[in-house]
Amino acid sequence: MNSTIDTTVIFVFSAFVMCIGLLFARTGRNMKSFFAGGEAVPWFIGGLSLFMSFFSAGTFVAWGSIAYKYGWVAVTIQWTMCIGGLVTGFYLAPKWRATGALTAAEFIKERLGENVQKSFIYVFMLVSLFIKGSVLYPVAVLVSSSLGYPLVPCTIVLGVFMIAYTAVGGLWAVMVTDILQFVILSAAVLIIVPLAFDAAGGMANFQAKAPDGFFDILNGEYTLGFILAFAVYHIFYIGGNWTFVQRYTSVDSQKSASKVAFLFAGLYLISPVLWMLPPMIYKTINPGLTGLETESAYLQMCKLVLPPGLMGLMLTGMYFSTSASANTTLNVVSAIFTNDIYKGRINPLATDRKLMTVARNSSWLFGLGMIIIALLVPFIGGMVEVVLSVGAITGGPLLAPPIWALFSKRLSGTATLYIAGISLCVNLVFKIILPLLDILKLTRGEEMALGVGLPFAMLLIYELWAYSRDIVSQRYLDYETIKANRRRDFVEANVEEAFEIQKQNKFGLQVIAFALAFTALLLFILSVFTSSGTIMVICIAGGVLLLAIIPFYASRKIKPQLAAPKPELR
Repeated sequence: MNSTIDTTVIFVFSAFVMCIGLLFARTGRNMKSFFAGGEAVPWFIGGLSLFMSFFSAGTFVAWGSIAYKYGWVAVTIQWTMCIGGLVTGFYLAPKWRATGALTAAEFIKERLGENVQKSFIYVFMLVSLFIKGSVLYPVAVLVSSSLGYPLVPCTIVLGVFMIAYTAVGGLWAVMVTDILQFVILSAAVLIIVPLAFDAAGGMANFQAKAPDGFFDILNGEYTLGFILAFAVYHIFYIGGNWTFVQRYTSVDSQKSASKVAFLFAGLYLISPVLWMLPPMIYKTINPGLTGLETESAYLQMCKLVLPPGLMGLMLTGMYFSTSASANTTLNVVSAIFTNDIYKGRINPLATDRKLMTVARNSSWLFGLGMIIIALLVPFIGGMVEVVLSVGAITGGPLLAPPIWALFSKRLSGTATLYIAGISLCVNLVFKIILPLLDILKLTRGEEMALGVGLPFAMLLIYELWAYSRDIVSQRYLDYETIKANRRRDFVEANVEEAFEIQKQNKFGLQVIAFALAFTALLLFILSVFTSSGTIMVICIAGGVLLLAIIPFYASRKIKPQLAAPKPELR
């Protein structure tokens, strides 16, 4: 591997992405524009951004390890995310858009009360920072080991870059760079798949050398029970995770919110196949990986077939997939702190200028927290596993009640606190305490069923009990009043604000078109330095250049006018 060429590729693409973020430095006028894109982000941008926000380098490491060991079942596992996206598109995304809330935390406060919001906020922020901080560590290890640079400086540099354009440009900066990152990652993946087949001697040879059961949809410990439980979990996760809710609330209508989720589902129907083929193919080339070595199967395949330059492109795609996920969380955590803690409790009379300063500063503060956590990972054995367990413990209890409240008029704040608290305690006992005491260890399927099944069962029992007594929550009645007032205020929205939103959307689409065209140019240049796959790189560059035409013409259709806004009333 030529580290000079690969490092140059990573630096050029990273610098370009940073410049894109800086272009949006002056577009955030207030919290709605900074955190929700003025609630008028085009649905296809929101959908691609949701897709990029969902996975990270861990996708290639964790699922790639399963693909290497068990084969096609790694694709089956990820198809549960497609199911979650479809259910969200039909039922949950339009409900979130109809709330009119800027964040999920704001909806929780209005519908379930301030005590519930406060409890959920602190748990969510803590869990998010630990999980995303830990996710930064493996990608730093990936870049460090591949290019031969020290780990600590790699972690710091990658982390600072990761948070810089989020703090500067807000949601539009995150979404536009998500599109660019999607293109770079897709280009890298599309290049490696045919090269991997060539290294394996063709598809027929790959199929002949594959182990028995390698193409079965279920394999090993990943049983039908696990897949079904995992699918239910992803309905809650994709439909209720606070970072993803922001994608549904930042578009212009309930129909657009559904399209965001449907686009995500469509991409997760196709992309897992492309992602998992390289480690599956590598199994037939080098079947000797064992234990933790299997987690490097994807990277080993890349090193085997990718020439200098293209390896840098692949590392860039892996890093960008991680930064997209982390930046989405960072933007939402900053939004929650600014909107729900600072404005809601510390300084309710803060001006838009003051709130924007707090928003950007909090993005840096929480981002630095992620970097510190990433730096601590190698000094705390098994921290990543602990963090993943924390995520599993808190997923159902934190996500299920707000989703239930979207449909129920009976769920109260007090019941929510009891249900979440009991579920958290039970999950903690069964998933951490009992295994540590060597008393009982649940299977993967049983853990997943407990995590999502217990809060769901408790919510259902409470709903039936309240229905039998004809109880309607007072918080629900108060919430209906809040929605009516918001609808009235929305109709009376400032004309100038609508004009600025149109200008921001036009500018965003223009930046996307330019970014795609420039990416195509960089890929054309990269094709000159590649020793193999040159024609493929040129074809992909041509495809990216053609894609640039779509946002360019879409931007020309937007003609900002000082007229009253007419998006869907909520």
